[in-house]
Amino acid sequence: MEDTRNLIDEYKGLTNEQVFDALSKKRTSLEIAIENVEHDFNIGSIIRTANSFNVNKVHIIGKKKYNRRGAMCTDKYLKIIHHATIEDFLASQQGRELVAIENNTPRALPLHDKSFTKNTTLIFGSENSGITPELLEKSHDVRFIESFGSTRSVNVGAAAAIAMYEYIRQNIL
Repeated sequence: MEDTRNLIDEYKGLTNEQVFDALSKKRTSLEIAIENVEHDFNIGSIIRTANSFNVNKVHIIGKKKYNRRGAMCTDKYLKIIHHATIEDFLASQQGRELVAIENNTPRALPLHDKSFTKNTTLIFGSENSGITPELLEKSHDVRFIESFGSTRSVNVGAAAAIAMYEYIRQNIL
């Protein structure tokens, strides 16, 4: 029977658990945190991208529900951790650099100037209200993605893909 899952050939025919285990042996140390995102399709999209870059973990802070259709079943191959509160999330981040991707604060610097450390957690927030002030204050660094058109920002799913790629480019490629 043909395996129709959206997997590279190396993982075709394996069970979901076998794919998870195989990916776990070569995961990056990058972690992703999603906080305050209102459109659950965006969460699914970020999870799918996190799988593509084989991140270590995805943290969802606050609302737990997301559109699994956007994740395209890739959530089966990742460790996804729910944190009810910011404090719970922060307790899990000892020894990690927290880098918020946020364009609505004077503290933000351009992403292209960032030198990522291996133990980085990228934080993404809502397109409407952004990352909460409480979590933004606890972030070690804040970066924005430059815009060259008339809109001041890209979709949060696109921003996550750009930032993850930049981390991978610096630490893996």
